[in-house]
Amino acid sequence: MSKRMVYTLLITLCIVGFWLFENFYTPATYSKEGEGENSEVLELDLLPSSTYGNIVTHEYYTLSYSEPHEQAEWVAYPLHREHLTNDDRKRPYFIEDPEVKSKSADWRNYRGSGYDRGHLCPAGDRRFSEQAYNETFYTSNISPQDRDFNAGVWNRLEQQVRYWCKTYGDLGVITGGVLEKGLREIGQEDVDVPQAFYKVVFRNTDGAEAVQVISFLIPNQASNLPLSDFIVTVDELEERTNLDFFAQKSEEWQNEIEAKVNAAAWKL
Repeated sequence: MSKRMVYTLLITLCIVGFWLFENFYTPATYSKEGEGENSEVLELDLLPSSTYGNIVTHEYYTLSYSEPHEQAEWVAYPLHREHLTNDDRKRPYFIEDPEVKSKSADWRNYRGSGYDRGHLCPAGDRRFSEQAYNETFYTSNISPQDRDFNAGVWNRLEQQVRYWCKTYGDLGVITGGVLEKGLREIGQEDVDVPQAFYKVVFRNTDGAEAVQVISFLIPNQASNLPLSDFIVTVDELEERTNLDFFAQKSEEWQNEIEAKVNAAAWKL
């Protein structure tokens, strides 16, 4: 066999090997069996309704997966001051969520789409431990986001939430894309591209039932408008998303909290 043929064969094998790695290699799960003593998730009575009942609880966040849209309809998690560290973490692979029974979408659906793999529970909120950080790279925790939106107004809101956590202490956060019919789809698995994203942030004030809530609804596009322009009531958000936030709370509690906006209670 000539040297030219050997080189050609080696190059071909390298190309095939790289293609197989890119398309079929999946690292081991980030979940660690037997752990959970130090888990950080929101209490059940603070979670929204689940359209399809596909609720997954990881160590550091909870989600409701929408198989028709190939992403979470909401991700919910607590945020404490001690979570806000600057620990340097190695960025892991995006991998499919082993706890989603219907199989979460592969990250390769995003490749070449022009959209970012936008985190719902931000990796920046989970730097305090390697597992907490890595869990945010399950594909159940990402959604297609316009790049300027992800790096711009959405990033500003995430930073604002961290500021509130430093200022007020413990927060609860519920976030996701608005999943509806007729959305644009990307990839072989038809991952839907939300036209808007929402975030609900809340905290206790003087007692267990005294809660301050602020919620946002932001189009999935670049914007230089102030965050205050995107504040909506929880009732408005429920109408747009068809979700029932704080579904386990009493009707009286929901009527009191969800119909009003008290922006003065939050430093913007």
